[in-house]
Amino acid sequence: MVTTPIELSRFMAAVRTTIMVVAGCVMSLTACSSGTRDDSRPDTLTVRQRDSAIGASRLPGASGVNAANRLADSAAARRAREAAAAQEQ
Repeated sequence: MVTTPIELSRFMAAVRTTIMVVAGCVMSLTACSSGTRDDSRPDTLTVRQRDSAIGASRLPGASGVNAANRLADSAAARRAREAAAAQEQ
């Protein structure tokens, strides 16, 4: 327990020193990091292929991915029908 003003000033100096050391370590670690992932492998799957693989899995929410794929397919088919109908006129 800190009882005198001299002990208080020594305690506060120790706290300041500790804070400065921790802050210096954090800053040096963040300065040395590259900030980017070392992911040199290119993606070989398209978004559609990745979504299909997730939908085929037993992961939670996989049925939602399948439903979203079906919805996107039906919307694309509708747009294709509308474009074909517009060209016929």
